[in-house]
Amino acid sequence: MTDQANVLRGLIERGRSAAADAPVSASKSKALTIAVTSGKGGVGKSNIALNLAVALAEQDAQVCLLDANLGLGNIDLLCGLNGYWNLTHVVTGARTLKDIVLTGPAGIRVVPGASGLCDVVDCPPSIQQEIFAQLESLEQSHDFILIDTGTGIHQSVRQFIYAADVVLIVTTPEPTSIADAYATVKIFSTGHVPHLEALVNQADSPRQAHAIIESLQKTARLFLRTSVSSAGSIPRDRQVPAAVARRLPYLIFSPHCPATRATRQLARRMRNLAQSHTRRGDFFPRVRQRSSGKAA
Repeated sequence: MTDQANVLRGLIERGRSAAADAPVSASKSKALTIAVTSGKGGVGKSNIALNLAVALAEQDAQVCLLDANLGLGNIDLLCGLNGYWNLTHVVTGARTLKDIVLTGPAGIRVVPGASGLCDVVDCPPSIQQEIFAQLESLEQSHDFILIDTGTGIHQSVRQFIYAADVVLIVTTPEPTSIADAYATVKIFSTGHVPHLEALVNQADSPRQAHAIIESLQKTARLFLRTSVSSAGSIPRDRQVPAAVARRLPYLIFSPHCPATRATRQLARRMRNLAQSHTRRGDFFPRVRQRSSGKAA
């Protein structure tokens, strides 16, 4: 382990030197971090995260998408990338962060996660600190960082969600998915998450989505004393599975389909939040503190 740590430290120092040579505006704001999560799998969360990232990039934002699906990362597959290196290799010292970042559709930057984030959480604090030091450079060079977190109830990814500026909870109209979305809100209601948003994916109608979110909001206010904002809905659209089969974001596969229009509207909402929301900044340092048990 000592040899591995020494190798990693050397790689990171070289990465820091390269980062220091790159010009970064001192006045540039920290990126708005958006954690995209869900109470259960199979609700289209990763697809929403990818297409939201593309929609933001289409609106001239610099966007980084971090795949934090522990052991089940699939963002690269969804957008037709064939990357081999991921955060696991950063942890082992085989690669630095700049070696694994991929350029995706519309120019978004993709950080493949695989099992790497789980390894980061479990490795010694000294190595965690060095890895997150590399990740911190992402905040200075992007307007948005989207974190595709996996299911929000998973203990090992909660520190990423707690550290975000905005948490987007994705549900579908299925009763089990709605119940799991409420369970997710319940978990975060005591974790000082600054802003919760609910999004209904695969909605049959705007009225159905509105009823689902309104019920979730009322229940959260009554029993949890927690506010949940409405992020709207993405309609059920046959172009979405067709795009997945082609390994393309549906925004690119079908630029004018209903799901695309709704996702672009969601992106405009996120941009408005970025303008009005007080950013806490220092996302990755907060993740590091939570993973080491130092967060308040």
